[in-house]
Amino acid sequence: MSLGELIVFRKKYIWSSLVSLGLLLGLAQIATAESPGTESEPTSQFSRIEQPLSRKIGVTLGGLALIGVEIWWFIFSKTKAQSAQTHQGVQELDITVDGGYMPDRIVVQAGQPVRLNFFRQDPSSCLEKVLLPDFHKAVDLLVNQTTSVEFTPEKPGIYTFHCGMNMFRGVVEVRADGRVGRNREPPQSISSSKGHKQEHSEVKLLS
Repeated sequence: MSLGELIVFRKKYIWSSLVSLGLLLGLAQIATAESPGTESEPTSQFSRIEQPLSRKIGVTLGGLALIGVEIWWFIFSKTKAQSAQTHQGVQELDITVDGGYMPDRIVVQAGQPVRLNFFRQDPSSCLEKVLLPDFHKAVDLLVNQTTSVEFTPEKPGIYTFHCGMNMFRGVVEVRADGRVGRNREPPQSISSSKGHKQEHSEVKLLS
């Protein structure tokens, strides 16, 4: 499991647990409502009718299947990485702060300035500050305002940013500059230059 998936799993595990707990409580209430009371009236001439075992097993397996699907979805679902767009030499991306960071995985190029624009919608105190420890940044975020954080990643790698309580996190994936190596001459130009030098030397000898 990569670092990005681990971060997403940590954030979503709480939600999956709450949903699963709610589903179990709902199934328990349904089973309680369908089963008759343990006490029968004295004048009743009818005995309690038990539900078929196959029906009980089907309800149980159905609930477990739903729980399994929810857990699988929350664990293995991946957040889509979003690349920053370059404007006037600066890689820039807008991030919405609302119950976390959206997007929470940003891709940038190494060696170029980066500007992340955090727009905070969530008024909770946990998200009032964003920290980028690898770049020595700690910035307060005002509600319903955009706050920019600028830095320049020099080396490729995975760098995290998080809230003041370290509960919500995001990832900045720094990749090597794709322009490296584009200005290299092809091997044919080298061989052709050598051929020109040899022809030039032969002309001098003949003269």
